[in-house]
Amino acid sequence: MSRTKIVISVTFWLTLFFAGSSAVFLAGIYLYLTPKLPDVETLKETKFQIPLRIYTRDEKLIGEFGEKRRSPVSFDEIPENYTHAILSAEDDRFYSHGGVDIKGLLRAASQILQTGEIQGGGSTITMQVARNFFLTREQVFTRKFNEILLALQIERELTKEEILTLYVNKIYLGNRAYGIQAAAQVYYGKNIDELSLAQIAMIAGLPKAPSAFNPIVNPKRALIRRNWILGRMLELKYISQPEYDLAIAEPVTAKNHGAVVDLYAPYVAEMARKEIINRFGLSAYTDGYRAYLSVDSTLQASAQTAVVNGLEEYDKRHGYRGPEATLETTAVTEQALPKFIVAIDEPAVGEFELNDDKTLVRDQTQILNSQTPIGDLTDLAENVKTDIEEELFDTLVADYNKEQWLEFLKNIPTYAGRIPGAVTRVSDAGIHVLLDSDDEIFVPVENGLEKIRTYLSENSRTAPHKSPRDFINPGDVVRVFETENDWHFGQIPEAQGALVALDPKDGGIRALVGGYDFNQSHFNRAVQATRQPGSNFKPFIYTTALENGFTPATIVNDAPIVFDDASLESTWRPENSSGKFYGPTRLRVALYNSRNLVSIRVLQSMGINTTIENLERFGFEGDNLPRDLSLALGSHALTPMQIATGYSSFANGGYKVSPYLIDKIEDSDENSIYLSRPETVCDDICQREKEIAELTALAEQELEIINEASLGFEAFETETMNLEDDVYESELEPTPQAKRIMSKQVNFLINSMLRDVVKRGTGRKALTLKRDDLAGKTGTTNGPTDAWFSGYNSQLVATTWVGFDQNQLLGVREFGGSAALPIWIEFMETALNGVPEDNVRQPNGIVSVKINPETGGRARQDDPDAIFEVFRAENAPQPIIGNQDDKVADSIEELF
Repeated sequence: MSRTKIVISVTFWLTLFFAGSSAVFLAGIYLYLTPKLPDVETLKETKFQIPLRIYTRDEKLIGEFGEKRRSPVSFDEIPENYTHAILSAEDDRFYSHGGVDIKGLLRAASQILQTGEIQGGGSTITMQVARNFFLTREQVFTRKFNEILLALQIERELTKEEILTLYVNKIYLGNRAYGIQAAAQVYYGKNIDELSLAQIAMIAGLPKAPSAFNPIVNPKRALIRRNWILGRMLELKYISQPEYDLAIAEPVTAKNHGAVVDLYAPYVAEMARKEIINRFGLSAYTDGYRAYLSVDSTLQASAQTAVVNGLEEYDKRHGYRGPEATLETTAVTEQALPKFIVAIDEPAVGEFELNDDKTLVRDQTQILNSQTPIGDLTDLAENVKTDIEEELFDTLVADYNKEQWLEFLKNIPTYAGRIPGAVTRVSDAGIHVLLDSDDEIFVPVENGLEKIRTYLSENSRTAPHKSPRDFINPGDVVRVFETENDWHFGQIPEAQGALVALDPKDGGIRALVGGYDFNQSHFNRAVQATRQPGSNFKPFIYTTALENGFTPATIVNDAPIVFDDASLESTWRPENSSGKFYGPTRLRVALYNSRNLVSIRVLQSMGINTTIENLERFGFEGDNLPRDLSLALGSHALTPMQIATGYSSFANGGYKVSPYLIDKIEDSDENSIYLSRPETVCDDICQREKEIAELTALAEQELEIINEASLGFEAFETETMNLEDDVYESELEPTPQAKRIMSKQVNFLINSMLRDVVKRGTGRKALTLKRDDLAGKTGTTNGPTDAWFSGYNSQLVATTWVGFDQNQLLGVREFGGSAALPIWIEFMETALNGVPEDNVRQPNGIVSVKINPETGGRARQDDPDAIFEVFRAENAPQPIIGNQDDKVADSIEELF
């Protein structure tokens, strides 16, 4: 046998041996691993970990909670450009292979032979799906074999479209983003179908190494990866040359957008999160639940703005407290500099003039829009018609270490849009402020710097400062905010506030604000802060009085009174907020003028135990209420939510409702897993409509049964059973009806009295809303430390509170009408916009009688001072017969 034949023979047998050995080895591996592989059928029922999302009743997203940010998309929602980009980057033969790309595997094997280590590569998209759903990322041979076997099974069980859909929704793309939709929102604040070609290519580059190619952390490496993908798309003819050129030229614009919400309402979102976790456990963070609240997005936005504005207005009244910090300056020099004006980088060529406000104009049109001294502009125009006479200002200018200042500013949070900044220059014209963005902005003196007074105490300030130089120095850290491209000077209030707005018909929370800014304090004052309501509590006392023989015309003496009560710490000498006493006063007048001594005498007359029993129906816990006469002045601490809930009974006709936040909760398949069923007011009209509907339904059922009788007894029996089942099911979940807790007549009387608070009492500022259907009550506690206003019409009730968390004094000139009422007015102006007025109808059993305003008794026919008053019919004053004025006087005396 020739040498050549021997070599061929040996080669043949060796090849056959190795091939057989490989086949046996692979068959062994297959037989060993196959029984241990998971069932790929489960992929068809895959449930992704989707975060909990919170929506308003008008479907505005206000919160997202969960470790993984994911918004799954269907195959039809995947942009074609993204499909092309990911195939170009990860698996360009995806539609031609059966799950495993032999060329890719050979390339990976070659790398192993050359380096002795697994270098990566070779995995198709199908293999990545197998790894992401069933395996780990550990780089060992057994995992790779499992990956291959699973990929082959997946290709047999699923379509290419199903595989690609699983892939784009499962992959991790950095910054807690799982799936392409979440990545689009995180990096660009947009939906995936709104991205440009360059942005899509950037996201397509992330699966390979989400950290290394992160466009926020490593923009240079991310840009290289993006451009390589765009080149591959051009090479594979997915895009044209012009498209490629345009995309390549696009800069990196990615930045962390955080959770993308339609409305920032963190106090409400956090309340909902807690309730949902209490109901469903921690799985709610991953099961894709969607909660819809009773909150209205327009009202919520208005409430937040009103609270911020109200607290800042209170803060302004008490003066500037000084800088939050003072940064080190290397030197501060005084220079004569021009006032800064609005300017452009390159003014248009032409003739310029100097306007009266020292801004340059061309052809009477202002063209300048940044910050440059006037002197710097003179050389930019060849023909200046008017000589520019610069007005120079003595300016304090700081020399400073910019890097240190910026580093310090980056650690100061922004609250309610009030941005921290360091003052670099100060003059009579305004201040220059360095922001942590490295921008330097100018705040003119007219934007919050005029007539500033410095805070001395809650009751005193300095005289108005003539110049910003008097109270601001270079290096001061201050707050600024922007409105319509104009910068203003501000300050973070130390006082806090809260607002709760409810639908009085069922207790649904329409808006809730727990403080100035959630990031400043997570403490939700609307539901967690128990504070003394003061006179805001009086309507509950007066309602009890009206049910126990008192009338709006009852005369009670507003005179000094001293109590030596063992339950009180010392001798108690209550007085009115004015420090004055007004003598005999009708109950109506006492309420709208908030007379404390009258309230105390009314409570004393009724008895504390009787009063507390009546107060419990409003939801107040009797065991917690003080059993002394301070109860009349609102000495028991309550939350704004409790007060608003109580006032709902005044607004809805006298029914007890309970506040609720969540309307419904759906799972990821949009199945309802929770539906609120609040107790709802059903008034006379509602009751009549309900009775008519029930009678109509019963008549239709009977008619249907009679018609079916002609079909035979069996059909009749079956139909009857079905009808009975339907009736039974409909009766299982009737709408729960709210319980009436006061009569229609008493409700009418207390509403009438509370409307007078707005028309002629301590709530008169609310008349600016120009409505006749508003009622409410102010409240101010001793000190004062707390300011309240609760008000309503038949559609909405709202309570506002202002105070300090540590119970500091608000100031002797602060009251519910000055601190809390303006917040309520601003909110209600939006909330009631377009809502028709709805005046309370006078019920049967109410009569209107002319009375003498001094005695409260029925007036004589010739009494020129007589006024009309409303009464329950059984309590109306009797006509005067003979000389009955003495009897009236005697009845008044009993209440003295």
